[in-house]
Amino acid sequence: MEIILARSAGFCFGVKRATQMAFDASSQHEQIHSLGPLIHSPQVVEQLERQGVRVCGQVDEIPGGAVIVRSHGITAEELAEIETRQLEVIDATCPFVKKAQDFAAQLSEEGYLLVLVGEADHPEVQSICSYATGEVIVITSAEDAQSLPGNKKIGIIAQTTQSLENLQEIVSLCLARAKELRVYNTICDATTLRQQEARRIAAEVDLMLVIGGFNSANTTRLSHLCQEQQSCTYHIETDAQLRPAWFVGKQRVGITAGASTPAWIIENVLQRLEEISRQQ
Repeated sequence: MEIILARSAGFCFGVKRATQMAFDASSQHEQIHSLGPLIHSPQVVEQLERQGVRVCGQVDEIPGGAVIVRSHGITAEELAEIETRQLEVIDATCPFVKKAQDFAAQLSEEGYLLVLVGEADHPEVQSICSYATGEVIVITSAEDAQSLPGNKKIGIIAQTTQSLENLQEIVSLCLARAKELRVYNTICDATTLRQQEARRIAAEVDLMLVIGGFNSANTTRLSHLCQEQQSCTYHIETDAQLRPAWFVGKQRVGITAGASTPAWIIENVLQRLEEISRQQ
């Protein structure tokens, strides 16, 4: 059984940076909390908790000490509350998310109706929206865009893990709804590369594995994109979820992983696949 591993699989720059900052901070602070999971990998969050990094859902749940801001960012209101309480802030927000926050504030201040392409309940989207001072509409698809109100000025940005094709389709539809349209492509370059590579591999193999947290938006999107190319696609978090029956008669297996998937989880999957291959 031939195994093809995507070069782009695993930690992106922002996640790697945030994780390193958290582990470093855990050795320097007696008391440290993360406002929400640092990244969307339950296994890494468990590792951090063993190092003393506790996850809290609300600012008022933090008893004191230092607060590490997750890679997805937090809302402007949450940051203000943290500063009011005079807690030490370790800001691990991904720089690409920071840029999207800045564009949200800029477009809003300049009088644009802000259209954010992304998932409304995702923490990154919520953090970006909070920096706008005017009206914000979050849409996920071209179908949603068809119901947008007509507006003289529309500004568009995207969740950093969106697909470029989805953004392009929405922008095209918004052209008919605005006299002036300003678009900032805030999709992370690594996301686009990862999606393109995953699609290519999925089209060339008999089975595709997508590794990453079930709560990870970018991993779920990878799975959907691979499914379009290869119906035999499985989204797993760890090697424990692999089933030998999946691989019966499969000659080529492709693997990619989300931006929050650590290398050791990918390596465990590869080792388990080698065991399954030897047994068949």
